[in-house]
Amino acid sequence: MESMDIGLYAGYAFLIVAVAAAIVLPLINALKSPSGLLKSLAAAGTLVVVFVIAYVLSGDEVSTRAAASGVNAGASKFIGAGLIMFYIILVVAAIGVVFSEINKAIK
Repeated sequence: MESMDIGLYAGYAFLIVAVAAAIVLPLINALKSPSGLLKSLAAAGTLVVVFVIAYVLSGDEVSTRAAASGVNAGASKFIGAGLIMFYIILVVAAIGVVFSEINKAIK
């Protein structure tokens, strides 16, 4: 067994532990505080709604360059939806920052 193999196996083990911790620890915390779980579910639901809106708005056109890279109409629609979702969230975040600063200035 080469030393490179040992490093890869150690990396896989650390990845598995990190993924397990990322899944299990929030669940334990959610069981301690059900109201926090409700807020998290509401936020996840909002993201799903925003993605559905972005998916409906996105187009499925494929350029010749993208087609040469193996992008089909379905992948193009998902890529467009991801970009539109990013733009929507960016604008909402910017409005939130501006509103927060104006609100602090008024108080």
